[in-house]
Amino acid sequence: MTNQNKKLITHNGSFHTDDIFACATLILILEKKGEHLEIIRTRDEEIIKNGDYVFDVGGVYDLKKNRFDHHQKGGAGKRENGIEYSSFGLVWEKFGEEISGSKRAKEMIEKKLVEPIDAFDNGLNLVELKHEITPYLIEHMFLSMHPSWREDKSKMDEIFQKSVVIAKEILKREIIQTRDTLLAEADLIKIYESTVDKRIIMLDKKYPYEEILNRFKEPVYVVFQRGDESKFWEAEAVRDNFRSFVNRKNFPKAWAGLREEELQKVSGVPDAIFCHKGLFMVVAKSKEGAIKLAELALQTL
Repeated sequence: MTNQNKKLITHNGSFHTDDIFACATLILILEKKGEHLEIIRTRDEEIIKNGDYVFDVGGVYDLKKNRFDHHQKGGAGKRENGIEYSSFGLVWEKFGEEISGSKRAKEMIEKKLVEPIDAFDNGLNLVELKHEITPYLIEHMFLSMHPSWREDKSKMDEIFQKSVVIAKEILKREIIQTRDTLLAEADLIKIYESTVDKRIIMLDKKYPYEEILNRFKEPVYVVFQRGDESKFWEAEAVRDNFRSFVNRKNFPKAWAGLREEELQKVSGVPDAIFCHKGLFMVVAKSKEGAIKLAELALQTL
């Protein structure tokens, strides 16, 4: 390990989600290398000039020199889908694969976390508003960390550091979730390929199946044993698009919200336990019961 601190430089004053996550990414890569670091928030050009990593300030984008600003004239480029890079995206472009462990993992986290943050920072709406209620995004959570108009604003650096700790933990968890999803992919494809009636997929574990099985047109329901104390068996509806709440086929309307005896009577399955009122999930005490509920659901119009 080196004794000299690597200087991470960003602007002082208010902060946004892109510089928080850019900082968290840089901390993770330096920790991985066993480097010491310090975070400096300033607009002093002399200090900025001597930084080892400069992000969201400085007016320069240069990967080789670890300069990651996007506020200069012309910005720092945009992706093929039109989303411009912010400081998070620029840092992730250079270090994402190394931190996440693979190109696939880097790309998945890019789509899930990095691009939405970059889009927000550059004023691009990704969601069409259909109601007067708007989504509460990760940006809103970090904006809530800012002092209100009535509060003391002298501790912005301390609040920034606290926010970076939160972002770092989120990023670490997303990396773990993504890596484990990729590990599940081969098993899920093998299960799919070996299943005769591919409308009902039996899982030996509760894999993160949503995105993977969504690639195939046949799966309608998946069946697996729950991981809680009950050890009951569950059948879930496969979504038409894993990013939406629209199922390929709902469970029967007549089952909505029913429990135990009521559900058993209506379905004819003696160990049926529960059907969610949203019609995306049913539960039975046994594997056979969950499979039977899925088979019955397939037969309904």
